[in-house]
Amino acid sequence: MQIKKISLTARLVITATVVSFVSLLAVGIVLSAIFHSSLEKSFDLGLNVNLDALAASSEVKNEIIDVPRSPTDPRFTRPLSGYYWQVSYIDEKYNLSNIIRSRSLFDEQLNAPKQFLVDAKNLKGETAFINIKRADENLRMAARIIKLPNVQTPILLLVTGDVNEINDSINYFNQILIISLVTLAIGFILANFLQVRIGLFPLRKMGRELALMRDGSENSLDENIASELAPIAKELNALLLHNREVVERARTHVGNLAHALKTPISVMLNEAKTDKSQFGELVETQAQNMTRQVEHYLKRARAAARAEISRERIKIQNVVDDLVRTLSRLYSHEGVKIDIIGKTDSFFRGDREDLEDLIGNLCENACKYGGGLVEVSFKETADEINIIIEDDGEGLNPSQIKDALRRGVRLDETSHGSGLGLNIADETARAYGGYLHLEDSDLGGLKVNLHLPVTNT
Repeated sequence: MQIKKISLTARLVITATVVSFVSLLAVGIVLSAIFHSSLEKSFDLGLNVNLDALAASSEVKNEIIDVPRSPTDPRFTRPLSGYYWQVSYIDEKYNLSNIIRSRSLFDEQLNAPKQFLVDAKNLKGETAFINIKRADENLRMAARIIKLPNVQTPILLLVTGDVNEINDSINYFNQILIISLVTLAIGFILANFLQVRIGLFPLRKMGRELALMRDGSENSLDENIASELAPIAKELNALLLHNREVVERARTHVGNLAHALKTPISVMLNEAKTDKSQFGELVETQAQNMTRQVEHYLKRARAAARAEISRERIKIQNVVDDLVRTLSRLYSHEGVKIDIIGKTDSFFRGDREDLEDLIGNLCENACKYGGGLVEVSFKETADEINIIIEDDGEGLNPSQIKDALRRGVRLDETSHGSGLGLNIADETARAYGGYLHLEDSDLGGLKVNLHLPVTNT
């Protein structure tokens, strides 16, 4: 199964979207991490300030610890607020004694992991931090071990804060960040799409001009376009002009050769007619064959020339109606009846004479070799029409159908004919982007399908 090719616009927009998404995702992760780190440092700084306040106000009287000026934060007085402080002795085995605590703790005690206390002691007066879980509370604990003058036993200072405050702030920040980045991403996608559409406009314009050239409405590309595409347009125009000149020279040479041969062939034919010998008859027969070949290729060259140059719009229905009227009168004495089944509103872009030759010769063959009934009908798609010509004659056998469109094959050697042969008709149709297809008809004879590209505008 052939995979549908992705357009250049889609490629650029998808690439830009993916790059923007990855970049914004990376920026979002970095900003969230920076905010989390900054918020945690700020939180730790607040705990450290409370430790400083405890260290400054702690004193020992008669070996009893006292904190006459406790931290003033009102959360230390609100029960179960998550903000607690505690001051106590700590011995060599990390046992706590003589504990003084904030009102928010009531009669409960803060318990710190032993390893955390070891780490705090090793910091020698610096602050250690740890996240702990106390009942249903998530707390961040700051610890510092100090020594007071004239006091042998170290004193442990503990302060905690509610980690949920950090998490709530981070979640709120992340929500705002996500909304902002999504909005920015949508803006980037729209901006990328607009940029690509505007940037590729000259390419689309060039494509439309090429289609018009193929259609015959234009002869060259506009070279007054974007500087990057101007050299391409110039080279294409030069190439097309060169091709037209080459085709025209070749066509001229074919025509000149055919015309040059007609005179000596005519002389040979006239001389042969005066000679009644077997040799004269042979020369006459071959001269007639040469004449037919010259006319054959002259008509072929003219048809190709018109297909290349002429691109007028011809209404197919009008041509069919005119041809059927003419052929009905010509073959009325032979009892031939020609019916047109259906109508078409399609237009053929090309030379009217070529279209008349194609349809006319196919209809005339049906009148000549059919049984008296000829039907012309149409099948259409968006960009193609199938003109169907059927007769009720004897038709062709499978071998004849296979050979009918081959070059140089004559199915009726008794008739010289004067129009385009089936091979030339097929080649003329192909010059316009169409083709011929032969098959058996339901009427009993031959069914000729003439496929041609059409336009409805």
